[in-house]
Amino acid sequence: MFSSQYGLESVNNELMECINELRFKSIGIVDVAVVSLEGLPIVSLVLERVEETRFAAMTAAMLSLGERVATELNKGLLKKIFVEGDNGYIITMQAGDIAVLTVSATTDTKLGLLFLDMERTASKIANVLSFR
Repeated sequence: MFSSQYGLESVNNELMECINELRFKSIGIVDVAVVSLEGLPIVSLVLERVEETRFAAMTAAMLSLGERVATELNKGLLKKIFVEGDNGYIITMQAGDIAVLTVSATTDTKLGLLFLDMERTASKIANVLSFR
């Protein structure tokens, strides 16, 4: 995704710092990933039971459908996608022009705090990626 002249390792390290900080700041986060709009994993912290590439591909599929629904129903630009299941949540939000941040969290997560923490992290990710 990024050419070596921009220091791929440096970018990955900065992104990993962002998602590590989010994961340990917000109670209940199980998995967290930064994914390209095309559905390719950029960086992630996912449990072994979750395949990173599948997690990324599902994120892109949700994003694509969410954007279409928001547009078709005149709801403006998509801000976040929220999925609630019996065992927790999946939240996806834009992180700049080329990536999205996706989090899997348990039901004991305080959603308001998680949304705030994700918005801050997405902004940091956007800043890291905008200089590349």
